Amino acid sequence: LKIKQAIPETANLVSPADISRLGGRIRSEPPNSSLYTYEATMTMQSGGGEKELPLNPEQLLLRGATLRNTPWVHGIVVFTGHETKLMRNATATPIKKTAVERLVNVQILMLGGILVALSIVSSIGDLVTRATSGKKMWYLSYTPVNGGKQFFSDFFTNWVLYSNLVPISLFVTIEIIKYWQAILISSDLDIYYDKTDTPANCRTSSLVEELGQVEYIFSDKTGTLTCNMMEFRQSSIAGIQYADEVPEDRRSTGEDGDMGIFDFTRLEHNRRNHPSAQIINQFLTLLSTCHTVIPETSSEKGGKIKYQAASPDEGALVEGAVTLGYKFVARKPRSVMIEVYGEQQEYELLAVCEFNSTRKRMSTIFRCPDGKIRCYCKGADTVILERLGGDNPYVEATLQHLEEYAAEGLRTLCLAMREVPEEEFRRWQQVFNEAATTVGGNRAEEMDKAAELIEHDFTLLGATAIEDKLQDGVPDTIHTLQTAGIKIWVLTGDRQETAINIGMSCKLISEDMTLLIVNEETAAATRDNLQKKLSAVQSQFQSGITVETLALVIDGKSLTYALEKDMEKLFLDLAVICKAVICCRVSPLQKALVVKLVKRHKKAILLAIGDGANDVSMIQAAHIGIGISGVEGLQAARSADVSIAQFRYLRKLLLVHGAWSYQRISKMILYFYYKNTALFMTQFWYSFQNGFSGEVIFESWTMSFYNVLFTVMPPFVLGIFDQYVSARLLD
Repeated sequence: LKIKQAIPETANLVSPADISRLGGRIRSEPPNSSLYTYEATMTMQSGGGEKELPLNPEQLLLRGATLRNTPWVHGIVVFTGHETKLMRNATATPIKKTAVERLVNVQILMLGGILVALSIVSSIGDLVTRATSGKKMWYLSYTPVNGGKQFFSDFFTNWVLYSNLVPISLFVTIEIIKYWQAILISSDLDIYYDKTDTPANCRTSSLVEELGQVEYIFSDKTGTLTCNMMEFRQSSIAGIQYADEVPEDRRSTGEDGDMGIFDFTRLEHNRRNHPSAQIINQFLTLLSTCHTVIPETSSEKGGKIKYQAASPDEGALVEGAVTLGYKFVARKPRSVMIEVYGEQQEYELLAVCEFNSTRKRMSTIFRCPDGKIRCYCKGADTVILERLGGDNPYVEATLQHLEEYAAEGLRTLCLAMREVPEEEFRRWQQVFNEAATTVGGNRAEEMDKAAELIEHDFTLLGATAIEDKLQDGVPDTIHTLQTAGIKIWVLTGDRQETAINIGMSCKLISEDMTLLIVNEETAAATRDNLQKKLSAVQSQFQSGITVETLALVIDGKSLTYALEKDMEKLFLDLAVICKAVICCRVSPLQKALVVKLVKRHKKAILLAIGDGANDVSMIQAAHIGIGISGVEGLQAARSADVSIAQFRYLRKLLLVHGAWSYQRISKMILYFYYKNTALFMTQFWYSFQNGFSGEVIFESWTMSFYNVLFTVMPPFVLGIFDQYVSARLLD
């Protein structure tokens, strides 16, 4: 569910009479294909003058959208027909040439060369026969002819005679077989997910045999290896840990919480009677207000509120705040309402600095019930910690807790806050409004710059830890794929410790593996680290250490340096030696760049698999893109060549359907060559017996219907139904 709402200045115009009196103009961006961005301004008459108001994706209803919480809306059309964003995205999945297709094209050219050679040999044979045996075979009535003219006449005669040696119908046969192979994949109940009624879907049938030749898999983590069903498990507030379930050996018995963990029930007590009470209040207020979640009240469930969140993380944090007594109850265009232990509080929303993959944080600015303006910010630890002010006594304890959470495989966020003076906010609001009314393609960049001006000198409140469980069958699937010789790279935006822990959980890496960790701050240090590790590995190979024992872990900052032109080959040489690679804290662009790097330097088939919009660039960069139809939506599935519902289905998709398809196509092509060669080489050898006269050995119907009727079924049966090894053995 996406938030779509009118700007406050027009939200109260609900009757036709109100709409008829509305005057103004809209300045909109030109038509484009971006579904998630929109830049426009509305200029309205206000108080005898004009007022320019920003419009963003929240005010844009796309063609094909369905209204959920209102029966009707008034609107103005900004794009029509082929200029709508939906139509501009209505393009077919790009056609990718497979290795088999490229090889077949070369072989067809070779057969064309053989056809020319046979025609030349037969034409020369006719001239030689005329010259040497013409008088002996007087009964054939050979007449003197021009040698050159006769050669060309014979050449084209023989060309037609042998032309079916080049199997033109092979291409049609291949396409039909691939189409049926795609149907077999889509109808396989073993890769059908009944919980969501989601079958596998081959969006393009041209790549089915590539599935059987994959050497590298590039996988996202959240929603791909994990369920993307988030649950709020632990928090660190003012340097004190709280959790929903606390093991007895870690339970805190002291009042200060310096040692051990309190359970969540202790929070209410500490919120009232503890030195950190004020920070606890701000922490929980941030959880319940700093988000884009929409509350839906269900009349069928006694008025219970259901939260519709754009991402599972936000939903889990809001649900977590509810369990801790801070209930988010309503959202208005310019305010949010929360209920704190039965007492309702309204926070006036002044501005939102939205999350994106570059900023890695989200900020909301409220005028709180006490009249003060506060900026609440949540985001990755790397971006929050560098924006803290000087007086932050809980940084060291929070960092230690973050490491503990990451070691348990939990997803972490840091929460921070600052009070903003009125004068500073007024000055900043002017800058922010100017950025918000920018039209021309750089609004997002200008708004990011404006956000930087107020996101500083934060007070660290604490951190959250969210659990995202592994999908069923992931460890077994990864182990099986690695046993099959496929190398798996995991590209994730999570912390290094979280990524390593998940890698251990899913059997991507094991305890006996040597971890090569690269997390440097500068390009020079990154180069030295990579060079040192590569030299050590190459020297140790002679001592018997194999790739089975190596795994590379690199963070986003080091990866930025490693992908530079002068360092990328060094990074790749080290990475391909390792059995597994984990890239953490990476952006969507970096995911695509890693795939393109391997694609550029390695002659191997690459597969990328992901579930969210941030995986689309990676999916499209690989030879084969697999999309997971999951909680994050269908952006990845729509951009992929094949979509599945669970990561574990990848095993049968590659090891059974992929292997079968590759063997079937290969055998069918070879059979096609064989049957055509058997027929037309017989015709060629017969030419030596008939004096290269161009006489046909077969009856004309045989020649005409040989490929289209008499031998049409064996290639299809072989290409669609052949199982060179049983599915049980392959899987």
